[in-house]
Amino acid sequence: MRRRQLVRTALVAAVALVGITASLPAAPGHAGDDDLPVTYNFLVSAIAAGRQVDADPPGGNDWDCRPTKRHPRPVVLVHGTGGNKNTNWQTYSPLLANNGYCVFALTYGVEPGTPLPLNQLGGMTRMQDSARQLKAFIRRVLRATGARKVDLLGHSQGTLMPEYYVKFLGGAKHVKRYVSLSPLWHGTRIADIGLLLTRVFGVPEDGGPVCQACNQFGTDSRFMRRLRAGGLVVGDIEYTNIMTKYDQLVVPYTSGRQRGMRNIVVQDRCAKDYAEHFEIAADPVAARIVLNTLDPKHKRPVPCMVVLPFTGPVS
Repeated sequence: MRRRQLVRTALVAAVALVGITASLPAAPGHAGDDDLPVTYNFLVSAIAAGRQVDADPPGGNDWDCRPTKRHPRPVVLVHGTGGNKNTNWQTYSPLLANNGYCVFALTYGVEPGTPLPLNQLGGMTRMQDSARQLKAFIRRVLRATGARKVDLLGHSQGTLMPEYYVKFLGGAKHVKRYVSLSPLWHGTRIADIGLLLTRVFGVPEDGGPVCQACNQFGTDSRFMRRLRAGGLVVGDIEYTNIMTKYDQLVVPYTSGRQRGMRNIVVQDRCAKDYAEHFEIAADPVAARIVLNTLDPKHKRPVPCMVVLPFTGPVS
């Protein structure tokens, strides 16, 4: 009950502070004038990015970028359901670019011929089909950069769909680190309602007219059963799961916990962090964990501050 009251209070504060954004030093030891601005307010940045049709996120998709000795692998950003390469990655694309990474992001899962503005909502088609789009994109990234492998950073559906790529489409040999924000390795109970309805009425699980992927998130969907069969850890990929106790879409949030993977709950690092399913993709606490995971030889302390749902840290 007390946790529920705290979340309610934080939500009220978030509405009042919707315009607040905050920035932290973007790169260890050299945050300079040339650094790209980094926002930690998911709501405001996603709305602003939604006005830019098919734009690349700041610092992302520089096809002339070449990996460095310190960061030899490009980072591929994989958005969540209803997101796209721009709206989902206003924090991580510039943050990673400022830290010396080659950063690439795609929009996947849009049904061909979908009209505006619906064609800006990615992650809507079957995850098997989206995984094939991811495969083609990673092939292009590797060819352009000359790298042998990539690191993956996904949010929501972007934590689950790539597993199909690495497990069934030959992607394991091309991925070193697989970092997940709000993962759902065991599905979410929210999707179970739609899954039940489709079974009752005899509709294919992935046959929804708007979101074919949504029922696939069900805890007992055919997609989830196939993905989990034989285990989720593939090859020598290093998996890291970053969860929030206040996740309102991955229910329970512990669906993101998986044996054989590194599992982190942001509130275990910072109890004042109220980031939920969306803000976790812009949360400065999680961001430092991500940077430390991608570059474990140059770890920095994880900060702790009040982080509000949707709108981020209070400055």
